[in-house]
Amino acid sequence: MSDSLAPWQQRAYEHAAATLAEGRLGHALLICGPAQLGKRKVAERLAAHLLSAHEPRAAHLLEAGTHPDFHVVTRQLNKEGTKLRSEIVIEQIRELSEKLSLTPQYGGAQVAIVDPADAINHAACNALLKTLEEPQPGRYLWLLASNPSRLPATIRSRCQRLEFRLPPRDEALAWLRAQGHADKVALEALDAARGHPGLADAWLRDGGMALRRDVAGDLAKLARGEAAPIETAQRWVADDDAALRLRHAADLALAEAAGLTDPARIRKLAAWFDAANRTRDLLRTTVRADLAVAELLLAWRGRDAQGAGTGSRGYR
Repeated sequence: MSDSLAPWQQRAYEHAAATLAEGRLGHALLICGPAQLGKRKVAERLAAHLLSAHEPRAAHLLEAGTHPDFHVVTRQLNKEGTKLRSEIVIEQIRELSEKLSLTPQYGGAQVAIVDPADAINHAACNALLKTLEEPQPGRYLWLLASNPSRLPATIRSRCQRLEFRLPPRDEALAWLRAQGHADKVALEALDAARGHPGLADAWLRDGGMALRRDVAGDLAKLARGEAAPIETAQRWVADDDAALRLRHAADLALAEAAGLTDPARIRKLAAWFDAANRTRDLLRTTVRADLAVAELLLAWRGRDAQGAGTGSRGYR
């Protein structure tokens, strides 16, 4: 993907830059919207714009990761160094607050990005609130969140809001073509991603669409009694793609329901869609993932939906 901004990113950047130029950009900004739409890219571009006013080399320093007045807080590796923590913890926010209390080394401004802000735990939120309540001139704190409702209202109410929305379909498709994707696969991926170009691009690049077809095939076999729920569940959770498989499964059930006219069958698919999303949320807990997914797939195989249940229309 190029360094240039996508059209929807450019609009968001220009709006924020204009607000900054007019002196209306407060110290706290909540940048929110669906994941993989480029919120971080826009925030970094805006930081470069702001910091360049005080240091001409800002863009080069930011690219090298050595700008002393730019700070990023994100999830860290666990103690074993094997995976990222699920939360941003209080020690990280306290450290950030200490940095923001110092005089900017280039004498102008400091910018801090917290990404994903919706991963801040309760204790860290309380520490962050204190920083928001005691702003200092020239300090900018930008919170990036795909699920801003997970942040306390006390934090959201103290932030200006820059919201990312899905672009028009024609614009999204044109952008996917510009990334090198052929029309047919771009359309398929864009439909699968419900109009989300960043997600469609990622699925085309990293095998997400192939995984979707595999999920559709598994659901079809389960519905026909040709596959065992427990064995399928064990395979679904055996790697890091379990959450994506469940997302695809839920989406395929929803797509199938959209093509039906029988209210009873539609309700059953809608209930299974909800169950699939709840199961995906359970994967972030200590629950036995294979058992939770097996229960879900057993319900898929056993539901009363004659003639439906393949979940694979258009994906074979």
